[in-house]
Amino acid sequence: MIVLPAIDIKDGNCVRLKKGDYNTVEKVADDPHKTAEAFKKAGVRWMHMVDLDGAKDGIPQNRELILEVANSSGLSVEVGGGIRDMKAVDAYLGNGISRVILGSAAIKDQAFVKAAVKTYGSRIAVGIDAKDGLVCAEGWLDQSHVDYIELAKRMEDIGVQYIIFTDISKDGMLSGPNLGQLDDLMNSVSCNIIASGGVASLKDIMNISALNVYGAITGRAIYTGDLDLAAAVELGYRSEKKFINGEEV
Repeated sequence: MIVLPAIDIKDGNCVRLKKGDYNTVEKVADDPHKTAEAFKKAGVRWMHMVDLDGAKDGIPQNRELILEVANSSGLSVEVGGGIRDMKAVDAYLGNGISRVILGSAAIKDQAFVKAAVKTYGSRIAVGIDAKDGLVCAEGWLDQSHVDYIELAKRMEDIGVQYIIFTDISKDGMLSGPNLGQLDDLMNSVSCNIIASGGVASLKDIMNISALNVYGAITGRAIYTGDLDLAAAVELGYRSEKKFINGEEV
Protein backbone atom coordinates (compact mmCIF):
# COMPACT_ATOMS: atom_id res chain seq x y z
CA MET A 1 0.00 0.00 0.00
CA ILE A 2 1.30 3.43 -0.94
CA VAL A 3 1.37 6.09 1.77
CA LEU A 4 0.87 9.62 0.40
CA PRO A 5 1.66 12.53 2.73
CA ALA A 6 -0.41 15.63 2.00
CA ILE A 7 0.41 19.27 1.41
CA ASP A 8 -2.66 21.50 1.28
CA ILE A 9 -2.05 25.02 -0.01
CA LYS A 10 -4.13 28.09 0.91
CA ASP A 11 -2.98 31.63 0.23
CA GLY A 12 0.44 30.21 -0.61
CA ASN A 13 0.79 28.54 2.80
CA CYS A 14 0.95 24.91 3.86
CA VAL A 15 -2.18 24.44 5.99
CA ARG A 16 -4.65 21.92 7.35
CA LEU A 17 -8.39 22.15 7.93
CA LYS A 18 -10.70 20.25 10.26
CA LYS A 19 -13.66 18.51 8.61
CA GLY A 20 -13.10 20.64 5.52
CA ASP A 21 -14.11 23.82 7.37
CA TYR A 22 -12.21 26.81 5.96
CA ASN A 23 -12.77 28.65 9.24
CA THR A 24 -10.46 26.15 10.96
CA VAL A 25 -7.46 26.82 8.70
CA GLU A 26 -4.16 26.31 10.50
CA LYS A 27 -0.68 26.84 9.11
CA VAL A 28 1.28 23.67 9.77
CA ALA A 29 4.61 24.27 8.03
CA ASP A 30 6.68 27.31 7.06
CA ASP A 31 7.91 26.09 3.69
CA PRO A 32 6.15 23.60 1.38
CA HIS A 33 9.43 22.99 -0.46
CA LYS A 34 11.22 21.88 2.72
CA THR A 35 8.17 19.87 3.72
CA ALA A 36 8.32 17.95 0.44
CA GLU A 37 12.06 17.38 0.94
CA ALA A 38 11.34 15.89 4.37
CA PHE A 39 8.74 13.61 2.83
CA LYS A 40 11.27 12.29 0.34
CA LYS A 41 13.82 11.67 3.09
CA ALA A 42 11.17 9.60 4.89
CA GLY A 43 11.06 7.29 1.87
CA VAL A 44 7.79 8.29 0.24
CA ARG A 45 7.28 7.83 -3.49
CA TRP A 46 4.03 9.76 -3.94
CA MET A 47 2.81 13.08 -2.55
CA HIS A 48 -0.76 14.39 -2.44
CA MET A 49 -1.25 18.13 -3.01
CA VAL A 50 -4.44 20.20 -2.88
CA ASP A 51 -5.11 23.78 -3.95
CA LEU A 52 -7.67 24.71 -1.30
CA ASP A 53 -8.30 28.15 -2.81
CA GLY A 54 -8.85 26.47 -6.16
CA ALA A 55 -11.28 23.95 -4.69
CA LYS A 56 -13.36 26.76 -3.21
CA ASP A 57 -13.18 29.16 -6.18
CA GLY A 58 -13.48 26.57 -8.97
CA ILE A 59 -10.25 27.57 -10.72
CA PRO A 60 -6.59 26.82 -9.84
CA GLN A 61 -5.18 29.59 -7.64
CA ASN A 62 -1.85 28.16 -6.43
CA ARG A 63 -0.79 26.26 -9.55
CA GLU A 64 2.65 27.84 -9.97
CA LEU A 65 3.65 27.15 -6.37
CA ILE A 66 2.32 23.60 -6.58
CA LEU A 67 4.27 22.95 -9.77
CA GLU A 68 7.44 24.39 -8.23
CA VAL A 69 7.14 22.20 -5.14
CA ALA A 70 6.20 19.10 -7.11
CA ASN A 71 8.98 19.41 -9.68
CA SER A 72 11.68 20.19 -7.14
CA SER A 73 10.64 17.32 -4.86
CA GLY A 74 11.62 14.45 -7.15
CA LEU A 75 8.42 12.67 -6.12
CA SER A 76 5.43 11.48 -8.09
CA VAL A 77 2.66 13.95 -7.27
CA GLU A 78 -1.11 13.92 -7.54
CA VAL A 79 -2.93 17.27 -7.43
CA GLY A 80 -6.52 18.30 -6.78
CA GLY A 81 -8.43 21.51 -6.24
CA GLY A 82 -10.24 23.64 -8.82
CA ILE A 83 -9.55 21.41 -11.82
CA ARG A 84 -12.77 21.86 -13.78
CA ASP A 85 -11.74 21.82 -17.46
CA MET A 86 -9.24 20.26 -19.86
CA LYS A 87 -7.09 23.40 -19.87
CA ALA A 88 -6.44 22.95 -16.15
CA VAL A 89 -5.80 19.23 -16.62
CA ASP A 90 -3.35 19.89 -19.47
CA ALA A 91 -1.55 22.58 -17.47
CA TYR A 92 -0.78 20.14 -14.66
CA LEU A 93 -0.14 16.92 -16.59
CA GLY A 94 1.93 18.73 -19.19
CA ASN A 95 4.21 20.25 -16.53
CA GLY A 96 5.40 17.40 -14.36
CA ILE A 97 2.35 16.31 -12.36
CA SER A 98 1.77 12.55 -12.43
CA ARG A 99 -1.95 12.46 -11.71
CA VAL A 100 -4.76 14.99 -11.31
CA ILE A 101 -7.81 14.63 -9.11
CA LEU A 102 -11.24 15.69 -10.35
CA GLY A 103 -13.71 16.31 -7.55
CA SER A 104 -16.70 18.59 -8.11
CA ALA A 105 -16.63 17.75 -11.82
CA ALA A 106 -17.53 14.16 -11.01
CA ILE A 107 -20.89 15.41 -9.79
CA LYS A 108 -21.46 18.38 -12.08
CA ASP A 109 -19.73 17.61 -15.39
CA GLN A 110 -19.32 13.89 -16.00
CA ALA A 111 -18.83 14.49 -19.73
CA PHE A 112 -15.63 16.35 -18.84
CA VAL A 113 -14.47 13.48 -16.61
CA LYS A 114 -15.12 11.04 -19.44
CA ALA A 115 -13.16 13.19 -21.90
CA ALA A 116 -10.26 13.55 -19.47
CA VAL A 117 -10.12 9.78 -18.90
CA LYS A 118 -10.24 9.16 -22.65
CA THR A 119 -7.26 11.48 -23.11
CA TYR A 120 -5.15 10.65 -20.08
CA GLY A 121 -6.35 7.27 -18.80
CA SER A 122 -4.87 6.30 -15.42
CA ARG A 123 -3.46 9.79 -14.87
CA ILE A 124 -6.99 10.90 -13.96
CA ALA A 125 -8.29 10.22 -10.46
CA VAL A 126 -11.64 11.16 -8.97
CA GLY A 127 -11.98 12.47 -5.46
CA ILE A 128 -15.17 11.40 -3.72
CA ASP A 129 -15.66 13.38 -0.52
CA ALA A 130 -18.68 12.43 1.53
CA LYS A 131 -20.54 13.57 4.62
CA ASP A 132 -22.95 11.01 6.08
CA GLY A 133 -22.43 9.01 2.88
CA LEU A 134 -23.53 11.86 0.59
CA VAL A 135 -21.05 13.43 -1.82
CA CYS A 136 -19.94 17.05 -1.31
CA ALA A 137 -18.51 19.43 -3.91
CA GLU A 138 -17.12 22.97 -4.26
CA GLY A 139 -14.44 22.57 -1.59
CA TRP A 140 -16.87 20.48 0.49
CA LEU A 141 -19.21 23.45 0.86
CA ASP A 142 -22.00 21.98 -1.29
CA GLN A 143 -23.59 18.68 -0.21
CA SER A 144 -25.41 16.70 -2.89
CA HIS A 145 -28.00 13.96 -2.62
CA VAL A 146 -25.74 11.44 -4.36
CA ASP A 147 -24.54 8.39 -2.43
CA TYR A 148 -20.77 7.93 -2.51
CA ILE A 149 -20.97 4.35 -3.76
CA GLU A 150 -23.44 5.31 -6.49
CA LEU A 151 -21.00 7.95 -7.71
CA ALA A 152 -18.07 5.52 -7.52
CA LYS A 153 -19.94 3.08 -9.74
CA ARG A 154 -20.65 5.84 -12.27
CA MET A 155 -16.95 6.72 -12.31
CA GLU A 156 -16.00 3.07 -12.77
CA ASP A 157 -18.35 2.88 -15.76
CA ILE A 158 -16.65 5.95 -17.26
CA GLY A 159 -13.28 4.24 -16.96
CA VAL A 160 -11.82 5.95 -13.89
CA GLN A 161 -9.11 3.75 -12.38
CA TYR A 162 -8.30 5.71 -9.19
CA ILE A 163 -10.71 6.99 -6.55
CA ILE A 164 -9.66 9.02 -3.50
CA PHE A 165 -12.32 8.58 -0.85
CA THR A 166 -12.65 10.96 2.10
CA ASP A 167 -15.12 10.81 4.95
CA ILE A 168 -15.23 14.56 5.67
CA SER A 169 -16.26 14.02 9.29
CA LYS A 170 -12.92 12.29 9.87
CA ASP A 171 -10.68 14.70 7.99
CA GLY A 172 -8.14 16.47 10.19
CA MET A 173 -9.58 14.99 13.37
CA LEU A 174 -6.90 12.34 14.09
CA SER A 175 -9.74 9.95 14.94
CA GLY A 176 -9.04 7.13 12.49
CA PRO A 177 -10.52 6.50 9.03
CA ASN A 178 -14.04 5.28 8.30
CA LEU A 179 -13.14 1.64 7.76
CA GLY A 180 -16.75 0.57 7.25
CA GLN A 181 -17.34 2.93 4.35
CA LEU A 182 -13.95 2.05 2.87
CA ASP A 183 -14.74 -1.65 3.03
CA ASP A 184 -18.15 -1.11 1.40
CA LEU A 185 -16.49 0.90 -1.37
CA MET A 186 -13.82 -1.76 -1.93
CA ASN A 187 -16.55 -4.37 -2.31
CA SER A 188 -18.56 -2.23 -4.74
CA VAL A 189 -16.05 -1.19 -7.41
CA SER A 190 -12.85 -2.52 -8.97
CA CYS A 191 -11.07 0.87 -8.99
CA ASN A 192 -7.87 1.48 -7.05
CA ILE A 193 -9.01 3.12 -3.82
CA ILE A 194 -6.95 5.69 -1.91
CA ALA A 195 -8.18 6.27 1.64
CA SER A 196 -8.20 9.79 3.10
CA GLY A 197 -9.42 11.38 6.29
CA GLY A 198 -8.47 10.58 9.88
CA VAL A 199 -5.33 8.53 9.16
CA ALA A 200 -3.41 9.23 12.36
CA SER A 201 -1.44 6.21 13.54
CA LEU A 202 0.42 3.09 12.45
CA LYS A 203 -2.63 1.13 13.59
CA ASP A 204 -4.70 3.09 11.08
CA ILE A 205 -2.17 2.23 8.36
CA MET A 206 -2.43 -1.45 9.31
CA ASN A 207 -6.24 -1.38 9.36
CA ILE A 208 -6.46 0.31 5.96
CA SER A 209 -3.87 -2.05 4.49
CA ALA A 210 -5.92 -5.02 5.69
CA LEU A 211 -8.73 -3.86 3.38
CA ASN A 212 -6.33 -4.19 0.40
CA VAL A 213 -6.73 -0.58 -0.64
CA TYR A 214 -4.19 0.89 -3.06
CA GLY A 215 -3.10 3.81 -0.91
CA ALA A 216 -3.62 6.00 2.15
CA ILE A 217 -3.26 9.77 2.48
CA THR A 218 -2.14 11.27 5.76
CA GLY A 219 -2.02 14.94 6.62
CA ARG A 220 -2.40 16.48 10.05
CA ALA A 221 -0.90 13.48 11.89
CA ILE A 222 2.49 13.87 10.23
CA TYR A 223 2.62 17.56 11.15
CA THR A 224 1.61 17.00 14.79
CA GLY A 225 4.02 14.08 15.11
CA ASP A 226 1.26 11.57 15.90
CA LEU A 227 2.35 9.49 12.90
CA ASP A 228 5.95 8.57 12.09
CA LEU A 229 5.93 8.97 8.31
CA ALA A 230 9.00 6.80 7.67
CA ALA A 231 7.51 3.98 9.73
CA ALA A 232 4.17 4.34 7.94
CA VAL A 233 5.87 4.18 4.55
CA GLU A 234 7.78 1.06 5.55
CA LEU A 235 4.62 -0.58 6.89
CA GLY A 236 2.79 0.24 3.68
CA TYR A 237 5.66 -1.08 1.60
CA ARG A 238 5.70 -4.39 3.47
CA SER A 239 2.00 -4.81 2.77
CA GLU A 240 2.72 -4.62 -0.98
CA LYS A 241 4.95 -7.69 -0.96
CA LYS A 242 3.51 -10.69 -2.72
CA PHE A 243 3.40 -14.19 -1.38
CA ILE A 244 3.26 -17.44 -3.36
CA ASN A 245 2.49 -20.63 -1.41
CA GLY A 246 3.34 -18.78 1.76
CA GLU A 247 6.75 -17.70 0.49
CA GLU A 248 7.60 -14.01 0.08
CA VAL A 249 8.80 -13.12 -3.41
